[in-house]
Amino acid sequence: MVSLVEAFCIRTRLGSGDKTQDIEDMIALCDELKQRGPAYFTNRALSFLILAVSGGSSISGDLNPLSDKSIESLRGASMRWPSCLEFSFALATSLTRRFTQTLSDDDYNEAVAIVNRIIVSSSREDSAELWSNASSTLLTTAALFRSDLYGNPEYAEEAMSHLHSFRCSSSDDGFRRHVVECLKEQRSRLFGIGRPLVLQEPVLRTPKVFDTSPSLHLDPPRGKVPESGVVMNACSPETLGARIHLLNERLLTTSPGTPLYLDILDQLVDLYETKVSLTGNVTDIKEAIKYCRLLLRSIPSGGLPSTFAPISLARLLERAFEHTHRIEDINESIGLLRGVIKSPMGQLSCDEVFPVLISSLQKRDTSSHGNQYITDTIEIVEEYFSLAADSRYSSLPSRLRHSCNWAQWSRVARRPSVSTAYEKAMSLMEDLVTFAPNLQSQHTTLVAKLGKAGQLPVDYASHLIHINQLERAIETLERGRALLWSELRGFRTSVDQLYAADPFLAQTFTAINRDLERLTMSVLPSGKTELQVGGTGSEDSEGADPFNRLLLKQRKLLEARGMLISHIKTLPSFDNFLSTPSFDNLRSAASCGPVILINHSKYRSDILILHHSSPSLISTSEGFYDRATGLKDRLLNARRKSNLDSEEYESTLASVLLDLYGLVGQPVIDRLHELNIPEQSRVWWCPTSVFCSLPLHAMGPIPSDDGVKRYFSDLYIPSYTSTLSALIESRKPGTQLSRRPSLLLVAQPDQSLPGVRGEIKVIQELDIKVERLSRRNATSAAVVEGLKRHEFVHFACHGILEIGKPFDASFKLHGDDRLTLLDIVHSRLPTAEFAFLSACHTAELTEESIDDEGLHLAAALQYCGFRSVVGTMWAMADTDGRDVSRWFYQSMLSQAGEEEVPYHERSAMALRDAVRELRDTKHVPLERWVNFVHYGA
Repeated sequence: MVSLVEAFCIRTRLGSGDKTQDIEDMIALCDELKQRGPAYFTNRALSFLILAVSGGSSISGDLNPLSDKSIESLRGASMRWPSCLEFSFALATSLTRRFTQTLSDDDYNEAVAIVNRIIVSSSREDSAELWSNASSTLLTTAALFRSDLYGNPEYAEEAMSHLHSFRCSSSDDGFRRHVVECLKEQRSRLFGIGRPLVLQEPVLRTPKVFDTSPSLHLDPPRGKVPESGVVMNACSPETLGARIHLLNERLLTTSPGTPLYLDILDQLVDLYETKVSLTGNVTDIKEAIKYCRLLLRSIPSGGLPSTFAPISLARLLERAFEHTHRIEDINESIGLLRGVIKSPMGQLSCDEVFPVLISSLQKRDTSSHGNQYITDTIEIVEEYFSLAADSRYSSLPSRLRHSCNWAQWSRVARRPSVSTAYEKAMSLMEDLVTFAPNLQSQHTTLVAKLGKAGQLPVDYASHLIHINQLERAIETLERGRALLWSELRGFRTSVDQLYAADPFLAQTFTAINRDLERLTMSVLPSGKTELQVGGTGSEDSEGADPFNRLLLKQRKLLEARGMLISHIKTLPSFDNFLSTPSFDNLRSAASCGPVILINHSKYRSDILILHHSSPSLISTSEGFYDRATGLKDRLLNARRKSNLDSEEYESTLASVLLDLYGLVGQPVIDRLHELNIPEQSRVWWCPTSVFCSLPLHAMGPIPSDDGVKRYFSDLYIPSYTSTLSALIESRKPGTQLSRRPSLLLVAQPDQSLPGVRGEIKVIQELDIKVERLSRRNATSAAVVEGLKRHEFVHFACHGILEIGKPFDASFKLHGDDRLTLLDIVHSRLPTAEFAFLSACHTAELTEESIDDEGLHLAAALQYCGFRSVVGTMWAMADTDGRDVSRWFYQSMLSQAGEEEVPYHERSAMALRDAVRELRDTKHVPLERWVNFVHYGA
């Protein structure tokens, strides 16, 4: 009986029999030996069984994994012999291999549980560490494989955690370095930077109890380098032909169905595909199809390998159709690809399938007479997009890309699914905000991953406007803009009503929100998200790198918060808790004056005026989209190439303001007159896309009969708001001051800013209490504390932008100290009312940022609680701070008949008056007075 077990073992090692059946027979013989024979014989038989089940195959490359019945037998064996770690390890390995074929989470989770049990409960002192390391290596490799399949950042960080769980000996260095490199590639790819991931072969060393060293590795799916080391794409047709001949000879002497046989077939298909791409020869195409069909018949169903052969065959059939024009060939190609994308493993190959599928459909439709295939084509494309957008086997950015393509295609094709596609894309775009763990990485991810999705809210809104759903269009614009600010604002949601309903829930929810806000605004060492492992000093006290710990903690907090929100929504009157604001709520943004939204979309651009009644639509002229884009480009290019005080920039700005008036100003003013909005009323601009960088408040000059130059701000009192919710928030009832406000003055006079001294004098002469922080006293910590004590703040210093790094925008304080945008966002300012940012670039968007996110210093102060903010769109002249401040505060603090109006609500008129004085009294160039803008109430 022992000899028979040994014979089965040899046959499984040679790959010459039915491995699954042989292992089942071996387990049955071992069972019988245990019942009948001495322990010596049983142990010998078990050693052969362990050797058979644990050796010679890989996670992704094993085309013949153990059957379900064999795994059940192995599970039973591990239960009967619990002290035999080899069985437990072999079971975990088999479950992991089956996971790579079926993507069953149950298999993966069971394997993880078994391996953790091995690590914790290993009792043999002489091999405990070896088994622990082998098990940890299995966990790490399996987690790495799962991470690459799903594109889920949590899985990559899980692999990272497993890597930290075992002590690394010198012989493990190669494996560890490789895994770290793979994880760095995955992390970079998932969060917006880096090269495509290529997995090599980390080796899993099983303890050499029986002198065997099977390997567990991740194979690159295609494009393998052949044994000769010659890269296929660099080969000539002659070299390829010689290689094909050699492999054919090997195939004839290899047993069908064995791993070697399948590997040779796979190489032959690769070689023929390469040769076909070089020659386009019909004979080569037919031969390639023959071998591809043979490979397809030989590969067991399920698993990654079973998806590659149909894709290859579909490509070849498409090439054949170019020569044969046989409709059967192209229909078979389409059928194969449809079968692939309906399988879980096939959905991992969506990006590879789509070009071939579309190409085949186009060729079929072009070659057919009449419209016999048009309906079928539309249904197939829609089916593909729906599957790709919903696939749980694709990464979130990939699903977002597919859903955006779906929305674009369905809109052009005029399909009824267009709204479904847009809704799916919007939901995924919102999820993308929390894809990364902190603000810096979230912004990087949004910039890198949004792509076409960056235009998603305005495109969806344009569709809703097209079908006359104006209220939903406004809801959509609100939902899709300032995503980062909206997410942060959600962490500061008022829970006063919740406290009345359930104090414990309110306290728990508040605590989780604070933890999430603190984590989201955390900064990694050096601001980086790099993965460094193995004696580099980057690990924290618990062994994991900072980004790993940050992401995993964020995921736990988000999961707990999601469960709490679901529970809160079950309470009476809380079913809409934290839901997207409805139009009925958003219309209150226009309670003090109209809000003008400009939707800038390539499909159609429109202007919406939100006021006390239904939204008013202004349809734009043809070419509006391109003309607006051109205005932004002209202005920013002039700013890059010329000094702000140059004649070139003055001329460009003047032409932009004039064209902007013709494009936007005139139709808006005409409509405001039609709506009976009197001149000198407050109005708010809520722009999108390129209009976020254009000075809408200063459009003109407006034609007049008296020859006096008048601009938009002469007719109306303009302000800006990044979103309607931000404007509504700034008007929420607060503590009404029964006294004059106090002001914090933050000033840094130096040789480059001599005018600040005059500005300090103006502020200190105001008829209000002023606390001054300047020179050495103006540290970032002192400023943050000072902000908490005063209703007003006035900055008179340098403002600094960092290209592509909006959260590094800052006020320059003493020495090298800076008060950054993140420092401000961290603050909780209960008494904040008004901020005057007399510094450069405080309301300017950085290049390589996202227009609709509104990430600048003025928006940060508004987020922290300041109801109104004055900022600058670009660099400001040093002396203007003194003059504008004097006129501004004189107006705001002494507006006749406005005693009942809160000071912050007077600030927009005060700024308008001060800027007009600067323009008319000082006769300054356009850029100096246009520079100042007002945000908020």
